[in-house]
Amino acid sequence: MVVLSVMPMHNDHHHNNIVPVPIIDMSSRRDMKVELILKACEDFGFFQVINHGIPDKVIARMEKFGMDFFSLPASEKLLAGPANPFGYGTKSIGSSGDTGDLEYLLLHSNPMFVSQRARTISPNNSKEFSYVVNEYVGEVRELACEILDLIAQGLGLKDCGVFSTMIRDIDSDSLLRLNHYPPSPSQSPSPSPFSCKSTSTTNTTKIRFGEHSDPQIITILHSNNVAGLQILSPSSAGSLWIPIMPNPAAFCVNVGDVLQAMTNGRLVSVRHRVMGNKSNGARMSTAFFGSPPLHAWISPMPETITRFRPCCYKSFTWSEFKNVMYSLRLGHDRLDLFRLDYNIHHDDDDQEEYYSCE
Repeated sequence: MVVLSVMPMHNDHHHNNIVPVPIIDMSSRRDMKVELILKACEDFGFFQVINHGIPDKVIARMEKFGMDFFSLPASEKLLAGPANPFGYGTKSIGSSGDTGDLEYLLLHSNPMFVSQRARTISPNNSKEFSYVVNEYVGEVRELACEILDLIAQGLGLKDCGVFSTMIRDIDSDSLLRLNHYPPSPSQSPSPSPFSCKSTSTTNTTKIRFGEHSDPQIITILHSNNVAGLQILSPSSAGSLWIPIMPNPAAFCVNVGDVLQAMTNGRLVSVRHRVMGNKSNGARMSTAFFGSPPLHAWISPMPETITRFRPCCYKSFTWSEFKNVMYSLRLGHDRLDLFRLDYNIHHDDDDQEEYYSCE
């Protein structure tokens, strides 16, 4: 079963259109899920899932620990920082000068790392914090792997576990990030010119986390009942932002840069941002970034390369891609740096043009 969540779409000229955002029921038949998830990844690079099997109590415990931490005095939160890149951070996004209107906790998903960081994040309750984080990561990792296996099946790959194996690897570089956006002030500053390619802000809205794509394989995100997330929909008419209605019963799923590269550009790494306005309450989101090991080689799967869809990307390791990512601004189309040049050829038999990379 799929539900189409109908939301208004906004562009630079403030035209209002209607666009359906897929909400996919994970209790549906497998063949239906394969078809719907693949189409959502091709059309949007984004969808939401319901009946996902993650217990409410697991989500609630993770959210409570997050909100309890962000409610602490600044002096106590700073003991868990500075983020470099892990730990507590505020305002600064990355190391290239980008900023946002938020505070956050960034953790590696490895249980040993979580245990070490718990001593500074929750010194009086470190064991319980570790348990809650590891429990949550375990659940969302399984959901990510289930979705990736369905995607691989839909693509017709011989090894349907090719994507999920990277996330299950003991050396996986997967991350957990908790973002907290305090209630927006009544007066909003102008957005940064580096934050996004197109804006639709007024004096009551502002960009709180600028336009970007996620570099990893897949993102599994849960948020509270406060709006703010928007995705950029591909359109020949220009950049169109789709606000995503908050649904605490659902998880948002993003295609990442690595998955776009491994599917030879067939799946879209969605660009997204977080907006705020003075009527919003505090927004908190928890994102699991499913990542390969640092040494893993990333290249298009052979089944995704055809005469009419030739190899689009160079091979690279996740470590190489991360190094490039850290050297660029938040909104940079980093995958462009790994694209292969195309040469046009002509097939005399069927009179159709196609591309090959040499």
